Amino acid sequence: MAIISEQEKDEMIRLSESSSLREDTIYLTTHRHNPFVKDGIVDIDAYIEFIQQFNEFINHKPKPFKPMIDKVMKL
Repeated sequence: MAIISEQEKDEMIRLSESSSLREDTIYLTTHRHNPFVKDGIVDIDAYIEFIQQFNEFINHKPKPFKPMIDKVMKL
């Protein structure tokens, strides 16, 4: 972990005293939502659709399927 400079410490202290930053953080916290949760239940189809579209966007080529050959798998 990097050690922060005195200038960075002073900036963090100054920001911690900012009421507008505190209000903005509270607003963001109260208005955030998970796009994969609908009516309190995780929507797997929405997640899979997102992953497929994201992989298409980044031009990700899927790897060919390889079956697992391990017989005994213990955790």
